Amino acid sequence: MGGMNFAFHCREKPRPTGKKVAVIGAGPAGLAAAGCLVCQGHEVHVYDKLPEPGGLMLFGIPEFRIPIYRVREGCERLEKAFGVKYFPRTKVCFGNPKENGDEFVEREIDFEEIVRNYDAVLIATGTWNAYVPTIPGSDLEGVFPALEYLFRIKSAKLGYMDWSKVPPVEGKKVIVIGAGHTAVDAALESVNLGAEKVYLSYRRTIHEAPAGAYEINLLQQRGVKWLERTMPVKIIGENERVRAIELVKTRLSEPDETGRRRPVPIEGSNFQIDVDYVVCAVGQMPTPPFSKETGIALDRKGRIVVDSRHMTSREGVFAAGDVVLGPSKVGKAVKDGLYAAESIHYWLMEVKE
Repeated sequence: MGGMNFAFHCREKPRPTGKKVAVIGAGPAGLAAAGCLVCQGHEVHVYDKLPEPGGLMLFGIPEFRIPIYRVREGCERLEKAFGVKYFPRTKVCFGNPKENGDEFVEREIDFEEIVRNYDAVLIATGTWNAYVPTIPGSDLEGVFPALEYLFRIKSAKLGYMDWSKVPPVEGKKVIVIGAGHTAVDAALESVNLGAEKVYLSYRRTIHEAPAGAYEINLLQQRGVKWLERTMPVKIIGENERVRAIELVKTRLSEPDETGRRRPVPIEGSNFQIDVDYVVCAVGQMPTPPFSKETGIALDRKGRIVVDSRHMTSREGVFAAGDVVLGPSKVGKAVKDGLYAAESIHYWLMEVKE
């Protein structure tokens, strides 16, 4: 298999239109959009806070799912054959709080400056803030959001971070909370790093697991202990470090109006497991490159609100990928980036003449 082909709409660079587009975020949505836009003849500059383009495909998703060389070859082709300009280690922000992946940032650019200097802007900054359940002990040393855990491992594998920054799980006991792809990846990486015991705790059953029963069964074959219908109650520490976790068993309620069955704790079913690390994979939040003051509308989950053209509430500023959809799969983000790029092209040709 060769590299990813982000510019599959054309064989070679077409005649330039004279329009310049800024893409903020070099993950799947941003790169797919960049590939589509260069095929229309627009000049594309891609800004990203990480040391090289690829987003979570490089810095979060394990190599067995997406080989590093495929992402790198695809990014390189955009640059060499189509003239896409990358601005790595660059954070576009508007009074932005800190989030995962910020350790590589070397310069910051004001969001308004980008808007002023380009004919159109696409925001594709993804979901870089992870939830950690607010339970007693969640601030102990040894508790990690899964995204940060995977990010450190991949950054070390890519040679950008020292292995001393990666939690030393070899010979230790790790519990991962959650059952989506991020949880599965965190459990597998723990096994690969030589953890003595890995648990995966989920409040519903294997049939409701977002990653699917197939993935969970594969984990069990690798020795991961699957704890379904369990929920963390508190993390127990000793000298400020994780020593154990207390879980409670759950039962599923009758389906609610959405058809989902809620997990309800069973009184008196609490039990403890000795663990050294707790990795929480219970959801990620969108990270737009601005706070609310820019006048760009966000919904109550912090996702950027867009119309049918992928335009935000601000003319000429578009958004795509997980920052609009919430955490999704790579394919969905790519598709969203492509649709947004088509809309940007039509808008540039009609409105910006």
